[in-house]
Amino acid sequence: MPDDLRSQFEQAYVDLKRLGRRPDNDTLLRIYALYKQGSEGDVHGARPGFFDFVGTAKYEAWAALKGTSPEAAMHDYIALVRSLRD
Repeated sequence: MPDDLRSQFEQAYVDLKRLGRRPDNDTLLRIYALYKQGSEGDVHGARPGFFDFVGTAKYEAWAALKGTSPEAAMHDYIALVRSLRD
């Protein structure tokens, strides 16, 4: 993976923390899933319990990206964060 992509990915993470407004929940789930896929690859670990609604939503959003390359997830993450800044 190119160092440039990794540095852009890390910068997007920093930029996300500096947004003036909080994205909606669907966008937050997409951000979470893309970050996890980009940094860790396919979903792993046990699915959260039934009453852990937030944990389950995060797990399912990440699982939906199964098979997406980390590089593609990084590109999508960077593009999404940039769209939120503009």
